[in-house]
Amino acid sequence: MADAARALADEAEVVPVSLGDRSYEILIGRGLLEQSGVRAKALGARKVGVVTDENVAVAHLPRVLKSLEAAGLDASSVIVPAGEGSKSLDRLATVVDGLLAARIERKDLVLALGGGVVGDLAGFAAAVLRRGVRCLQAPTSLLAQVDSSVGGKTGVNSRHGKNLIGAFHQPSLVLADADALDTLPEREFRAGYAEVAKYGLIDDPAFFARLERSWRQVFAGGPERTHAIATSCRAKAAVVARDEHEHGDRALLNLGHTFGHALEADVAYDGARLVHGEGVAIGMAMAFRFSAALGLAPQEDAARVGAHLATVGLPTSPKAIPGGVSDAATLLGHMRQDKKVEGGKLTFILARGVGKSFVARDVDPEKVLAFLESELA
Repeated sequence: MADAARALADEAEVVPVSLGDRSYEILIGRGLLEQSGVRAKALGARKVGVVTDENVAVAHLPRVLKSLEAAGLDASSVIVPAGEGSKSLDRLATVVDGLLAARIERKDLVLALGGGVVGDLAGFAAAVLRRGVRCLQAPTSLLAQVDSSVGGKTGVNSRHGKNLIGAFHQPSLVLADADALDTLPEREFRAGYAEVAKYGLIDDPAFFARLERSWRQVFAGGPERTHAIATSCRAKAAVVARDEHEHGDRALLNLGHTFGHALEADVAYDGARLVHGEGVAIGMAMAFRFSAALGLAPQEDAARVGAHLATVGLPTSPKAIPGGVSDAATLLGHMRQDKKVEGGKLTFILARGVGKSFVARDVDPEKVLAFLESELA
């Protein structure tokens, strides 16, 4: 079975994540969900507990279960409501209870089938189930394929903020099936694209320039989409290998997230008003405008970033959020609960230009407040 999985891997693009004895591979290609049984079997599992949401269950769960059963695996599933609301302690308890009822053991697998919410929730469930069960990530959204499924960050939200309860729990394998993106709603694909653009804005200006030229082909599918996904995964894999637990430059992957998470908290994680990728898009545009306002980045670069995100159909200002948001002081209060806060000091990812991002610690809250007030004016 291991030989069969290796032969199949030759047909997919392989991105390694180098973490010593916890290293794993990200496979990018078509038809990978149909191969999930062979690949889970190759990992030595006897039972697989699939965690998914109601929407993904309709689109993909039957063929995944069929693949697992065809490989001789005992397969079960736990289905949660779609949306950010499922990233809660209450829902985590439901998932863990379902996996325990299915008698998933330490040497078995939890298979996270879905977007970022399912990946974070199922990964956290695997981290705490029997004090640690292996996880196979099968991301079905662009955002999850290029970001949340890679690197081992798992968790749920609190009423105090996003992703404040969780654990680092690396997957044993990531299956990024390009076919899954064909059924993704356009809004969700656009939201995921924000995370793709992020990798160019952090430290790869050539990649960002390529996206400016070829974003339509990325949206249409084909080789340009595969290239964008693989480039994003390689960038994240390299950062994770250097800084697994976010003590250093892994924090750069949070470009746009301090602003974005505050906006998500402000709308109470209402996906009808703002989904995560949209929050990241607004946050990245704000991060570049804030950098320009502080004299760190050229105004031209801030305008360029906002223009590209707007061109692909993403929001770039908090004023674009339906129903509006709270005042600047309230948004700043949300930021003080960000998980990157240390000793009460605000940490932002700012930039000196496109592809020149850096970690800024102990940012003056008065300057942040003044900037937020200008953004909302």
